[in-house]
Amino acid sequence: MKKIISLISFFMCLTSHAIMDKNAKIYVAGHKGLVGSAIVRQLEYEGYTNILVATSNELDLRNQAAVNAFFEKEKPEYVFLAAAKVGGIQANIDYPAQFIYNNITIEANVIHASYVHGVKKLLFLGSSCIYPRNCPQPIKEEYLLTSELEKSNEPYAIAKIAGLKMCEAYNREYGTHFIACMPTNLYGENDNFNLHTSHVLPALIAKMERAKKEHADKVVVWGSGAPYREFLYVDDLASATLFLMNYYEGSDLVNIGTGQDVTIKEVALLIKEIVGFQGELVFDTSKPDGTPRKLLNVDKLKSLGWQAQTTLEEGIKKTVKWCEAHNIF
Repeated sequence: MKKIISLISFFMCLTSHAIMDKNAKIYVAGHKGLVGSAIVRQLEYEGYTNILVATSNELDLRNQAAVNAFFEKEKPEYVFLAAAKVGGIQANIDYPAQFIYNNITIEANVIHASYVHGVKKLLFLGSSCIYPRNCPQPIKEEYLLTSELEKSNEPYAIAKIAGLKMCEAYNREYGTHFIACMPTNLYGENDNFNLHTSHVLPALIAKMERAKKEHADKVVVWGSGAPYREFLYVDDLASATLFLMNYYEGSDLVNIGTGQDVTIKEVALLIKEIVGFQGELVFDTSKPDGTPRKLLNVDKLKSLGWQAQTTLEEGIKKTVKWCEAHNIF
C-alpha cells in the first residue's frame, strides 16, 4: 500500500505544473558549455523564442550582487542551471578548492536569486559522481549519501550535493518549484577536449585525433581500461531536461542516462575505429581508474515517458564529425 501511495504521489506531480509557454523568458546559465549550449539548441529546436543568456564576462555568477542585479533587471521565468566548473580525474585532483568554491558559490547565488525574484521553476543539473564510490549498481536515486564518496572528486561531488539539497530545502521552506536531475557522463558538441582538464571520452577522441594527424604508433590510455562507464550524448540530455522542466515536479532527484555501460577499454577501441587511428592502445596502470563502475538506474525517468535515443557509436560519430568541421585538433 505504501508503494502504491508513493507512485500515486509521484505521477500527480506530473500534472501539477504548467508547461512552459513558448514566449516565456528562459535563462540558461552556462550557455557556452557542453550542457548549456545543448539546452539552448533544444529550446530553439522546440520553438522557444525568448532565451536569455550571459557570458561569464557579462555576468560573474560567483558575484552575488551581480547575480541579484541581473535577475532584478531581466526577471526570468524559468532557469536552467547548467553553469559549473567541471573536469576529469586529474583536474579534480589538481584543483579541489576551485571545484568546491566555484560550484557552491554559483549554485547558491543562482538558486537564491531565483527564489528572491520569483522564478516559476528552476532545474539544477548535478552529476552522477555525487553517488557513493561503492554503492550498488545500477545506481538508484535513493543511494545518495548512503556511504563514502570517491576521493578523487569529493570536493566537486559535495558541491553538487549541496546544490540539490538547496533546491530541496527551498521547496520545503519557501514553496518554490526547483527540481534537480543527475546526468551520467556526457559528451558531444562543445565538449572540453583539453587533455589536462577533460573527461575520459573527449580526452580519448583528442588523443586519437592528434595521434592520427602526427602518425604516432601508440596512444596511452589512463588506467587499466577495466572500469565501466555510462555515456550519454549531450543532445539527449538537453531533451530530457526540457521534458522534466515541463512534466516533472518535486524535490526527489531524477537520474538521466542510457541505462547501459561499457568498459573504458571498449569505448577506447570504438573511438579508435571511428577516428581511424591505426596505432596501438597502451593502458597505463600507474594512473588512477577512479570509481570501478558508475551506471545509473533510469527507471524513474523511463516511467515518466522519456528515454535516450542516441547510441554510443552514433553519438561518438557525431562528436568526431563536429570536431573535424570546427578544426578542433
